Amino acid sequence: MTGIAFAADPAAGAAAGGAMGAFGQFIPLILIFVVFYFLLIRPQQKQAKQHQIFLNELKKGYKVVTKGGIHGEITSLADKVVTLEVAKGVEIKVSRDAIAGALNKEGVPEADKNGAKKIGG
Repeated sequence: MTGIAFAADPAAGAAAGGAMGAFGQFIPLILIFVVFYFLLIRPQQKQAKQHQIFLNELKKGYKVVTKGGIHGEITSLADKVVTLEVAKGVEIKVSRDAIAGALNKEGVPEADKNGAKKIGG
C-alpha cells in the first residue's frame, strides 16, 4: 500500500529525486535545442556570412543571377544599387541584396558546377 501512496503524492517523488529530478525533465529540451543549433541555425548563419562577403566583393564585369532569376553582367555599382546589363543596350538597376550568386563562363550558377543536382534531370 505504501507504493501506491508514494505514486499518488508528487511531493514524495520529488523529495526522493531531489533537484536532479526537476533538471532531468529539461534534458530532452536542452538536447533538442543543441541539435537544432548545430543542424539548422549555425549552417544558416555561416551561409549568410559567406553571401554577405560575396556581395561586398562584387566588381564590374561579373556575371550574376538575381534572386528573381535574371541573368546579367554588372556594368556599375553603387552602395546599395547594382546596374545589370541583361541584353545589349538593356540595363536594369537592382538592389545589391537581390543578387543571388555568380555565374561561370557558361552562364551556369556557381553552385551547379560543383555537382549540385538539378531539378527535372
